[in-house]
Amino acid sequence: MSITPELVLIAIGAYALLLLGIAWFTGRKADSDGYFVGNRKSLWYLVAFGMLSDSMSGVSFISVPGDVAKQGFGYLQTVMGYVLGYVVIAFVLLPLYYKLNLTSIYTYLGGRFHRSAQKTGSVFFLISRLSGSAARLFATAAVIQLFVFDRWGWPFSATVILIIALILLYTIRGGIKTLVITDALQSLFLLAGLLLSVVAIVKAWPEGKGIWESIRNAGHTRIINSDPYSADFFWKQFISGMFVCIAMTGLDQNMMQKNLSCRSLRDAQKNMLWFSAVLVLVNVLFVSLGALLLEHAKAGNIALPLNDKGLLATDRIFPFMALEQLGLLAGMAFIIGLTAATFSSADSVLTSLTTSCYIDLLELDRRTDISQKARERLRMAIHFGFAILLFGTILLFKAFNDQALIKTVLKLAGYTYGPLLALFVFGRYTRLIPAARWVPLVCLASPLLTWIIDRNSQAWLGGYAFGNEVLLLNASITLLGLWAISRKMSPAGG
Repeated sequence: MSITPELVLIAIGAYALLLLGIAWFTGRKADSDGYFVGNRKSLWYLVAFGMLSDSMSGVSFISVPGDVAKQGFGYLQTVMGYVLGYVVIAFVLLPLYYKLNLTSIYTYLGGRFHRSAQKTGSVFFLISRLSGSAARLFATAAVIQLFVFDRWGWPFSATVILIIALILLYTIRGGIKTLVITDALQSLFLLAGLLLSVVAIVKAWPEGKGIWESIRNAGHTRIINSDPYSADFFWKQFISGMFVCIAMTGLDQNMMQKNLSCRSLRDAQKNMLWFSAVLVLVNVLFVSLGALLLEHAKAGNIALPLNDKGLLATDRIFPFMALEQLGLLAGMAFIIGLTAATFSSADSVLTSLTTSCYIDLLELDRRTDISQKARERLRMAIHFGFAILLFGTILLFKAFNDQALIKTVLKLAGYTYGPLLALFVFGRYTRLIPAARWVPLVCLASPLLTWIIDRNSQAWLGGYAFGNEVLLLNASITLLGLWAISRKMSPAGG
């Protein structure tokens, strides 16, 4: 028995009702402190487990298994770099954030430099998270569209509206207080979907053919790329993975806001270190799943889906196999994991985007001329506004994306998180203050220069191709620009 569109909708509907129930329970008495930092009473192990679904999301669930077709287990090179990045976050950034008792981490830039730097950092976060979350949500919405709503003539835009509307309903009141619990639940479902998918493939494996021998002989388990000119060269992936992790987690309000809701710095550090260990194991499972899918298709002479250019559509391999080839167990396991990934892709980001806009850009937390009730209405309006922006960005992504989404997300991070990384490094390790009026210009010019170099690197640099290390190039250009417009701090400066 194969999975039907009706079963998909029933599963998604039941899951949404569960989340709405949790949101009602946790958001009944949530105040602003509960919305922004969970009243700083979150349990570290719930935060750690919940971060799994937030960081993995639908992109990992769909793209990482499929990407095995192109680079084997090579994605684990980046994951190794992540581990070192999480150690830096735990022992360098989290102590700073807790010492300053921050709600928005970009408040640090305002205190260290000036409001211009704080607002610039916030704007780059908004762009980074909006684009990254749109890519993640696009990946999962596109699969639901392809295998369910296309069959009923339902437009893609309506599918996205439905998903975002459900997310709005369970996040708009409780914020972080709700998300700590719902994200932990979503991590549980995502992991269950992953493990059940592996079980389903093993059960459906053709008799007489060894599973792991087939995978090993096909070369899928290759991890290390030793070609320095390749975009997937080991040291490029490892070092850039570390800095991508620092930027996309440690300098990202979305990922840090739940960490700042822990009861103490020690709890937040335990959360970060345990999370990094679990993340490695889960990514090993993801690439193993990809190898199993490819070899099962090969053993059964199954033609894998192609894109519009006639090339292997890596992002469609897992959904195609689970929903059309491997039976009911695999199909339901995929839907369980995908549904969890879909909601975790966007729920916390709406809260963190609202927080940064509320505190860093509009400075509503400083306003004493408006009532608490008025501020609450403004916060909800901002939250709703970002849901609309997310919808528009997803439609843009659908129009222009044509490559594996995991690579797209990491590439986008290189352009948008580079200035953020540079601002924090400049503030932490120099005693200079950049001129306020020039900071936004430098941070806008750096990604443009990075893009020009990246586009021409093979011609200019003897065949060298940039991978994820484009983040480091971007940050380096930004650092040079900040240095050029700076003066020394006064002796009394912080």
